[in-house]
Amino acid sequence: MPHVKASAIREMTADEIQLRITELREELFNLRFRNTMKQLDNPLKIRENRREMARLLTVLREMERAEQPGAQEKS
Repeated sequence: MPHVKASAIREMTADEIQLRITELREELFNLRFRNTMKQLDNPLKIRENRREMARLLTVLREMERAEQPGAQEKS
């Protein structure tokens, strides 16, 4: 999956985000394994997957904090 913007991720539901995180973790495991065996064509896919997972986790955390009662932004 190509680069996914945070705005597109924010349109997803929490369950969809969790599912995508699970998929990325499995894919990242496979990419790392293939990289150690020198069978990975494009090692940059590891970085792309890590960053997409970080975006997903960030948006998921934002959603969780927005749902908390009394959640306020610090300035």
